[in-house]
Amino acid sequence: MPENFVLRALVGGIGIALVTGPLGCFVVWRRMAYFGSSIAHGALLGVALGLLFGLGLTPAVLAVSVVLALLLILLQRQRLLATDTLLGILAHAALAFGLIALALMEGVRVDLMAYLFGDVLSIGWADIAWIYGGGALALAALAYVWTPLLAATLNEELARAEGHPVGRARIVLMLLIALVVAIAMKIVGVLLIVSLLIIPAAAARGFARTPEAMALLAAGVGVFAVLGGIAASMAWDWPAGPAIVAAATMLFLASLVAGAGRRAVERG
Repeated sequence: MPENFVLRALVGGIGIALVTGPLGCFVVWRRMAYFGSSIAHGALLGVALGLLFGLGLTPAVLAVSVVLALLLILLQRQRLLATDTLLGILAHAALAFGLIALALMEGVRVDLMAYLFGDVLSIGWADIAWIYGGGALALAALAYVWTPLLAATLNEELARAEGHPVGRARIVLMLLIALVVAIAMKIVGVLLIVSLLIIPAAAARGFARTPEAMALLAAGVGVFAVLGGIAASMAWDWPAGPAIVAAATMLFLASLVAGAGRRAVERG
C-alpha cells in the first residue's frame, strides 16, 4: 500500500487532470494560454491576502483570481488597450503586489517555492475536497456552455447569428480558468499550472476525431502525466510539480512521434 501522502497526491492530481483536460482544449483552441498564465501569476496575491487575513489559501486565491478575470472583462469592454497589454499589466502588477505583501509579513514563514512550483505531496483531504468539489462544478459549467463555446470558437459571428450566448459563454470560460488555477495551485504551483491546461490538450489534438474525443483524451493524458510525475518524484527525489509537467511534456513529444508515424503509414 502507498503511503498516505502519496495516495492523497495521486487522488488530488488525478482530480485536477480530469478537469484541466477538457478545459484546456478551449484554452488551446481559443489561444488563451496568456490569460491563464496571467491569472496564475495573480494567484500569489491571493496567497498573501489569505495569510494576511487568516483565510484559507484556496478561497483567497479563488477570490483574487475571479476578481482579476472580472476586471479584465471590464477593461476589455472599455477597449482602451489591447487584450495582451491588459493581461501583461494585470499579471505583473498582481505578482508584484503579492511578492511585496509576502516580503512585508513579519512573523510569517512562507515557503515561496511551494507556491511557485507546487507541493502536491503535502496536500490534505481538505485540499482534495476543494479539488473535486470545484472540479465537479467546473465540469458541469463547461458542459452547460460547451455548445455555444464550441460554436463561437469555430465562427463567432455565425454563432451570434444562430442565437448562441457567445458573450456569456466567454465569461464563464474565463471564470472557470480562474477557478481551476485556484484549486490546482498546490499541484504544480502558480508558475506551472498553465502547463496542465495546455500540454495534455496539445498532445490529444492530433488523435481526436471530435472535440468531445479530444476532451476525453486530454483528460487521459493528464492522468498519465500525474501518475508518471509522482512515480518519478518518488523514485528519483524530483520535485513533484515539475516532474508532472516533465511527464506531460514527454507524452506530448511521444504524441508528435506517433502522429508523424501514423501520417507516414497513411501516405504509404
